[in-house]
Amino acid sequence: MRFDLGAYHDRGMEMTRKTHLETTRAHALEAAEDIGRNPMASPTMGDVINARFARRRVLQGALAVSAISATLGPLALGASRPARAAAPSFGFAELAAGVDERHHVAPGYRAAIVVRWGDPLFADAPEFDPMNQTAAAQLRQFGYNNDFLGYFPLDGSSEHGLLGVNHEYTNEELMFPGVAAQITKEDPLAYATRELVDIEMAAHGGSVVEVVRENGQWRYVRDSPYNRRVTMAEGHTPMELTGPAAGHARMRTGADPEGRTVFGMLNNCAGGQTPWGTWLSAEENIHGYFTGALPEGHAETVAFERYGVPGDWYAWGKFHDRFDISKEPNEPNRFGWVVEIDPYDPQSTPKKRTALGRFKHECATPIVMADGRVALYMGDDERFEYIYKFVTSGRYDPDDRTANLTLLDEGELSVARFNPDGTMEWLPLVHGQGPLTEANGFASQADVVIGARIAADLLGATPMDRPEDVEPNPKTGRIYAMLTNNTRRKAEQVDAANPRADNAFGHIVEMTPPDGDHSAGTYTWEILVQCGDPSIADVGATFSSATTKDGWFGMPDNCAFDGEGRLWVSTDGNSDAGTGRSDGLWAMETEGEARGTSKHFFRCPVGAELCGPVFTADDRSLFLAVQHPSDDTDAWAAFGRLSTFEDPGTRWPDFQDGMPPRPSIVVVTKEDGGTIGS
Repeated sequence: MRFDLGAYHDRGMEMTRKTHLETTRAHALEAAEDIGRNPMASPTMGDVINARFARRRVLQGALAVSAISATLGPLALGASRPARAAAPSFGFAELAAGVDERHHVAPGYRAAIVVRWGDPLFADAPEFDPMNQTAAAQLRQFGYNNDFLGYFPLDGSSEHGLLGVNHEYTNEELMFPGVAAQITKEDPLAYATRELVDIEMAAHGGSVVEVVRENGQWRYVRDSPYNRRVTMAEGHTPMELTGPAAGHARMRTGADPEGRTVFGMLNNCAGGQTPWGTWLSAEENIHGYFTGALPEGHAETVAFERYGVPGDWYAWGKFHDRFDISKEPNEPNRFGWVVEIDPYDPQSTPKKRTALGRFKHECATPIVMADGRVALYMGDDERFEYIYKFVTSGRYDPDDRTANLTLLDEGELSVARFNPDGTMEWLPLVHGQGPLTEANGFASQADVVIGARIAADLLGATPMDRPEDVEPNPKTGRIYAMLTNNTRRKAEQVDAANPRADNAFGHIVEMTPPDGDHSAGTYTWEILVQCGDPSIADVGATFSSATTKDGWFGMPDNCAFDGEGRLWVSTDGNSDAGTGRSDGLWAMETEGEARGTSKHFFRCPVGAELCGPVFTADDRSLFLAVQHPSDDTDAWAAFGRLSTFEDPGTRWPDFQDGMPPRPSIVVVTKEDGGTIGS
């Protein structure tokens, strides 16, 4: 359905800038993500800008001036490349775009619920009772807001395995009865009690859940010996800090004077799966959990400002001293890492791999090179932040899993700079090289990884339009970066890799290493597609003309590749931005004449974001993570107000009176038992 983009911007995108004082606490979380703290986000590549302005002057005679021109900026008009029309290779019948209270999947497929927030994972876990929640119960139940999703086979099976699931954050106004009424302009955290905070902490983190397919139906296995909750609850999940920052003075606290053990992981968004069968869980918006103020002149003041600490999203610091930076100023340095977890061993200690750098990690996705070294790609999910790469020093040994478990502790971290000639450089973040010296505040590699953002600033990395998932295609070796949006990029800040000012819809960048060498310092790159409605010329969307009115999307977030190396893209922001369509999953052509063609496959219920698409090895099952259903429902004309526990826009997936919306894992299978997408 075509929509009024001018109205969309005036009403929809401003919604992402709201604060607690204007709506609810949930909206404040979105506003905090939209800040863009990078001081290096300044005009770049003037020659490219001038060239685009020249082309715009030619186009102005052919394009009508509309509200959209002001919304997206004049440079968007020159960003499009010729569309390549061709029949897509995906064989499924396309799903109609739209928005309602339910999920939908393409004709010929089934989408079933596997596990929901609150489902008991252990024999002694109570059944979910939304009116009588406790921290003790939540520690034994599936957590909230499931994001990254990994499938780890048991005995190599595509019908029996483990799900590794991130639980990113909590929506209290949807989780708890009576909370929404307590959120006020004067005190948006007035609802917070020690009891509710402890439930929030128990709902964060992750879950390992055994799943099995029997008689064509998937189910989770309650009380499996593999089932596990990883949480933020005090004393619940100790994690080992490894790599260059482990034991450093900036990592030490009163509770951990050695700086080597931290309890729990925070705001885990996307992640990755290693070839040796571990789950990489990426800590993202960690700043929001801290309150208080540093003493004047404290050594961490500049770094905390760069990382947005404190964010004051939650009231945890009122009841737990480690989240009050006036009491534990080093605690924030212990979050913002990639966490490695062994899903096959529920007694194992998760490891925070500090060699991979500290920032708002969206993902950590590996690929094995010909020489056995492993490259990992990572996005820093904030506007004007960077894309990173890590290459291990050691080599993957398929016959020695134990040896592989330390691979991520040694290697080279680098950050991307995109050049206007279609090349890109990987700039090493190595202590002592270039500006990364003690004179600039980097006394060791520990300082470099703890302050990776600041180090990347000094190296001149390219500030991107909110890098989220960054994944290598295992078939082609090309890497795809999902750039969700950046409505704060001004016309004078446009560059070749971020070609639209006020970028409301995002784009996808494709990077190609030379001869498949992921350790190379120079790659080539191009934009695969600029997102948005291609029927509105001023948007500058570059989908193939074979893409239908249902096939286009905005705000790419996560991605996955099926067994044929075909790209699937999930989105975050379409529903709450008033686009007339929910978030969901789209199949995207990357090869040949069909390149840039997108088809709609799965649709979320209203307000939900789609995360974690992952296929089983036989491509006959596709697991999807649907999180925060019923969030931001005031953009949905059929409901027109913000949802609460008592009055949600949808009660998905249970649709029972008194039952709140529940983030859930969905599995998609084909009705005829065939492969997904064929």
